Amino acid sequence: MSTLAIEVHDLRMRYGGFEAVRGVDLDVAKGEVFGFLGPNGAGKTTTIEILEGYRRRTSGTVSVLGVDPASPTRAWRDRIGLVLQACELDPRLTVAETLSLFSVFYSRARPVDDIVDLVGLRDKVDERVGRLSGGQRRRVDVGVALIGDPELVFLDEPTTGFDPAARREAWAMIEGLKALGKTVFLTTHYMDEAQHLADRVAILRAGRIVALGRPDELADVNAADTVVTFRRPAADLAGLRARLGAPAEVVGDDVAIRTDDAQATLGRLLRWADEHDVRLERLEVRRPDLEEIFLGLVGDAARDGDGTDRE
Repeated sequence: MSTLAIEVHDLRMRYGGFEAVRGVDLDVAKGEVFGFLGPNGAGKTTTIEILEGYRRRTSGTVSVLGVDPASPTRAWRDRIGLVLQACELDPRLTVAETLSLFSVFYSRARPVDDIVDLVGLRDKVDERVGRLSGGQRRRVDVGVALIGDPELVFLDEPTTGFDPAARREAWAMIEGLKALGKTVFLTTHYMDEAQHLADRVAILRAGRIVALGRPDELADVNAADTVVTFRRPAADLAGLRARLGAPAEVVGDDVAIRTDDAQATLGRLLRWADEHDVRLERLEVRRPDLEEIFLGLVGDAARDGDGTDRE
C-alpha cells in the first residue's frame, strides 16, 4: 500500500486565459502534518478545492487516499474531514446535538463523547452552539470534521481570530490528531503556527511552489540570513570588521552580523573579544524563522496579495 495520502503532479487550473495554478507538484505522507502556505491570491484555495473534490482541474494528476478527487465516491468522502474557513452550524443545537446530527452521515462515526473530549468541549457539551465563544465554535467545526473518524483532515485557517491562549489550545488539539495517526493538511497565515505544527511546508506564490521541505531544511537553504547579535561594546569595531571580512552593522544598541557560516563567524568574534578584553553581552545567534523565509520568498505579495487566484 502507498505511504502517501496525497500525490499531485503538474497540477494546473485555468480560468479562461488566466492560469491560477501553474504546475504544482507535491506529496503528503500518511500521518504527517503538512503546511500549505502562501499570500492571499497565491492559488491555495483553488488547489485545496481540487484536492477536496469540489473543483475540477484543467490538467495534471491528483490522488487523494488513492482516489482521483475529480471522481469522488461516497466511500472516499467517508474517509475525509473538512474544516472550512467559515462554517455555519445551527446555533440552536447543542454541541452534542450537532455532533450527533453529523454522525449519521458516516458509516463508522466515532462516539460523540470521544469527539467532545478530543476537541476539549466536555464542559460545553450541552451548551447551544450560538452561545459559544468564537474559539469554542471553531472547536465544534473541528469536531464535525472528526466525527466520521477520517484518515485525512483538511484544516483551512483553523485558528483565525483566536486569542493567543485559544490558539495554543488548538495547537494541542492538532497535535492530538497527529498522535491518532491522522494526516493533516493545514493552511494558515500564522507562520509560527506552521513552524510549530507542520512536519513539512510548501510555500506557494503566483500558482507555483517556491519552497518545499521541513522548516529547518528551509532555514538551512536560507542560512545566509543567519544573524549574530550582541550589545554594542565600547571597543572600536573597525578591527572586528577586518577580522570578520564582513560588515558588522550597528542596529540601535546592538551589533548585527549577517553570515552564512555561523560557527566560523562566532569563532572569529570570540577570538577578537578575547584579544580586546571585550565582554559580549546579549550574544545571540538567530537563524531565519519561517516568517522571514516566507517573506523573503513571496515578497510584496504577502502584504498586498498578487491577485493570481480567484479564491
